[in-house]
Amino acid sequence: MFSLNSCDDFTAIDTPVSQLDTAAVFEEKNTAYSAMANVFAQMRDNGMLTGKTSGMQKEMGLYADELTWYGNSAQSSANFFTNTLIPTHPTLATWWNESYSQIYAANAIIEGVAGSKALLQADKDQLTGEAKFARAFVHFYILQLWGDVPYVTGTDYTYNSTVKRLPTTEVYAKIIEDLESAITLLPEEYTNPTRVRPNSYAAQALLARVYLYAGMWPEAANSASTVLNKTDTYVWVTELNTVFLKGSTATIWQYAPRTPTRNTDEGTTFIFNTGPPNSVALTNSLVNTFEAGDQRKAKWIRSISKGNTTWYHAYKYKKTGSTTPQLEFSVVLRLAEMYLIRAEARARQGELSNAKDDLNVIRNTAGLGNTTAVTQDEILDAILHERQVELFSEFGHRFFDLRRFDALNSALSGVKADWNNTDNLLPLPQTELNLNPNLRPQNPGY
Repeated sequence: MFSLNSCDDFTAIDTPVSQLDTAAVFEEKNTAYSAMANVFAQMRDNGMLTGKTSGMQKEMGLYADELTWYGNSAQSSANFFTNTLIPTHPTLATWWNESYSQIYAANAIIEGVAGSKALLQADKDQLTGEAKFARAFVHFYILQLWGDVPYVTGTDYTYNSTVKRLPTTEVYAKIIEDLESAITLLPEEYTNPTRVRPNSYAAQALLARVYLYAGMWPEAANSASTVLNKTDTYVWVTELNTVFLKGSTATIWQYAPRTPTRNTDEGTTFIFNTGPPNSVALTNSLVNTFEAGDQRKAKWIRSISKGNTTWYHAYKYKKTGSTTPQLEFSVVLRLAEMYLIRAEARARQGELSNAKDDLNVIRNTAGLGNTTAVTQDEILDAILHERQVELFSEFGHRFFDLRRFDALNSALSGVKADWNNTDNLLPLPQTELNLNPNLRPQNPGY
């Protein structure tokens, strides 16, 4: 009912036909909240943040070393697997345009709420906090994929059509500013028991990730601790098969599926029941990196055999399509990442014993003994490995982690025939460079 998408290209100047009627939408609480819910629905269904086959959970898994491509070599995903993306690749334009469309929608919420005379202040705070959270979340991933990018905070098409890329440090600063504001605006408690609308701790969790990626170690550790210390809401789950169920107490924020009986798009994307796979399977290198006795391999990976050949798929989500009752939501932020963030932030500050304690929470839950790492470098290597086996097939973590640890070339150059040093960023969509020369220059290597 309330379509908040901008036009097909976010840099277009004409007002889109789907531009929301601000005065009408923000006259009533229900319509205002429906508008905000639509922003999250667009993130779930379209662009890079979807769990569908078109999203980055699959494509960046192929781009790194998590997934092997079994589809047709002429399909667009093949270019992610072979690291042969070019600026005219259609997925890049889709991700870029959908992302800035979602940002436009969040900005429209912020502006509409600010101008409303009908909404109560508590509702204004909630909606503005959610919109700033969404705006920061999408910008964070645009930054990870393309490096220096524009940070768009308004709905002025004339301005947006000539927007310039900002240095990475400035983009991080703006993301942090949005999230700090969201934390003050959002309530501590969830407004929905299924945790599909972010609270202040969801914003704090995302901020912990942002601080980590920005190299702000004390801040990352403190933000992660803020979430971990909220033990009346976030309860550690020791049974791995329940981590991705919709009622998991370790979930911080998740997408609600499109219908009341539907489960996740991730399940449909990764699960296959016969071999060979039609699309993707986990790489043997990922499967073989699990230590003996690691219960994540036993419970989060499923094997499919035909003759003498065996393939593996991610099995964190175990349902495809619909069930009654509905069992699984798409988990976006969860408690395990907070332990791993704090472990890394502590290790990088020299707090090695505390870092190992956090790492061991993850390992012990997986049925493994305490880490044997001793030195700072050994502990950081152990954390990188633990992130690989804990967060695989989730929102591109593996590729971004390899880049943060300066390990992309060592990890991928030996297994990817077409890997180049400049593949650490994706090419900017050529259509965008043509429309807005201020986005130039193109990323190196393209």
